[in-house]
Amino acid sequence: MEKYKLELNKGSSKYLQIYNYIKKLIIDNKIKEHEKLPPIRKLANYMEVNNATIVKVYELLENEGYVYKIVGSGTFASNIKLKKEKSVKSEGLIHFDSGNPSADMFPIDDYKKAINMALENDGSTIFNYDEGKGSKDLREKIVEYLKEKKINTKSENIQIISGAQQGIDIVCKGLINYSDVVFVEEPTYNGALEVFKSRGAKVISIPMLDDGIDIGILKLKLEKIKPKLIYVMPNFQNPTGISYSTYKKKKLIELSEEYDFYILEDDFISDFPFDSQDNLPLKSYDTNDRVIYIKSFSKILMPGLRIGMVEIPMELQSQILWAKYSSDISTPGLIQKSMFYYMNCFNWKQYLNNINKIYYEKYSLAKKLIDEKISDKLKVRKASGGINFFLELPRGYLSYDFYNFLLEKGVVVTPGTYFFDNTTDDRHFRINIANASLEDIREGITIISDNIDVFLANYKEKNNLRSNKIFY
Repeated sequence: MEKYKLELNKGSSKYLQIYNYIKKLIIDNKIKEHEKLPPIRKLANYMEVNNATIVKVYELLENEGYVYKIVGSGTFASNIKLKKEKSVKSEGLIHFDSGNPSADMFPIDDYKKAINMALENDGSTIFNYDEGKGSKDLREKIVEYLKEKKINTKSENIQIISGAQQGIDIVCKGLINYSDVVFVEEPTYNGALEVFKSRGAKVISIPMLDDGIDIGILKLKLEKIKPKLIYVMPNFQNPTGISYSTYKKKKLIELSEEYDFYILEDDFISDFPFDSQDNLPLKSYDTNDRVIYIKSFSKILMPGLRIGMVEIPMELQSQILWAKYSSDISTPGLIQKSMFYYMNCFNWKQYLNNINKIYYEKYSLAKKLIDEKISDKLKVRKASGGINFFLELPRGYLSYDFYNFLLEKGVVVTPGTYFFDNTTDDRHFRINIANASLEDIREGITIISDNIDVFLANYKEKNNLRSNKIFY
């Protein structure tokens, strides 16, 4: 562990410092090819940072190709020669692997004005530590915003957070102890899985049907096992795009009361209806204070702001607030105040309407092309909106082979292995359209369609085993 020793500079982002440090270790061959990196919790303790910071570091390293993950085994350093070869080819790639919204959607000019308003109106006090729950102005504005989503709450129940990933982390710190049981949807968001595992939780996956989580299997599990928490994305789920029916939203809350567990709702894009019959958050149906509601703004505003909120039942506020303190004390005041002024002074509703139109146009085009060009060749999960489409290859094929095959054709998708807790036969892959232009969507899906038959003819039951160096 000695080589991971790093003195962090308090004046800049911890996760970027750690990311750059580990990246340099890999480039300089101080972390050897296929060498296993420390587990998230162990490295977080060693570097004296929170688990979410290391999760973010490992995700960034993986996205940049410096590491790869093997489910159930850990994170390993990649082949740097291969990384350099891929970086040369990276120009002109069509990215269906990035969940970040396209930069041309960002309201840069208006947000500059919001930042200036924050500086002018709040002065130097904006750079002090804020109260633990966050700016009262922003929390009250968020209460107004949540009323539009039929969530009735008070500013005292709102905790401002530095992005949804931190929200998941502090909820787990506050609630989850070693060996506690957490239920998750299958498939689900990898960042959440990593956090649950870092807390020593036992993760149990419940399959997803076209109208939401499989209630039948969930009830069978609940008869035998009591979870502390169930983690769900009821609207336009990542990675499938599935939305829960109204019945299943209400039934899940009913079961949480009957079997005495909490629901952690991760909401990243329910602001827009798409083709859903019910895009209201699960929290809007919660009359028993069973739902801990996390709202991220990364997909509807600018992900680099790293801001979101969590609505917390009163009986849980103390432990989750202290978990936030131990994470980063408070979300930066400048970010909070500029967010308040942007929501308050720059026609937030009109902005959301504009983003709704952009996303719906992308979603509709992608859905039409996938239905016309791919659905007769591959199994496609029935999405009702959002930014993700989840597809499945026939038996005998592996998604990682398909990922590499498409990479050579100029299209990048995300292999499905990242969205399962344990998988031995991964045939799934995700297409994410958040970052792609309409032209990229047309071209990228056409490239996939035109090359599926070639892949199916040449890659059946082909096993590309990694080097056995990782085992010694």
